[in-house]
Amino acid sequence: MGGSAPRELILLADDEGNSVTVRVLGAGLEAEIEVRTPFVSGRIDLVLRTSMLESWAEALNKLDAGEDVVWMDMSNGPSLFIQLTGERDCPEVVVEDESGSMVTVRVPIVPPDDWIADHRERLRQVRDYWVPVKPA
Repeated sequence: MGGSAPRELILLADDEGNSVTVRVLGAGLEAEIEVRTPFVSGRIDLVLRTSMLESWAEALNKLDAGEDVVWMDMSNGPSLFIQLTGERDCPEVVVEDESGSMVTVRVPIVPPDDWIADHRERLRQVRDYWVPVKPA
């Protein structure tokens, strides 16, 4: 496959310097969640599984239908919540790491209008590159 490997499964960012990124780091779907704001920044490692990618596809469908979502709601790893109308009357992403650092970060983000279509394409690229094709 030509070109560089797709890295950002999720890249939600705005003009205020706020962003939440889920980045694939390498084989085996090793990944990280990175949060950046003018006030706080941090990252946490995780390993994605094919089922988590399927769950992200379902989450995008719910977001497209106007529903808030929880993705990776786990008792032994980070969770990511996307609320279309957050506490500040704009979309926000909440990253929780209750099982590790016990930190929760709430990031208000106003994504561009086409962000759901963009993230469907990101998901397709990550699947095509990183998920092995099972023999028929």
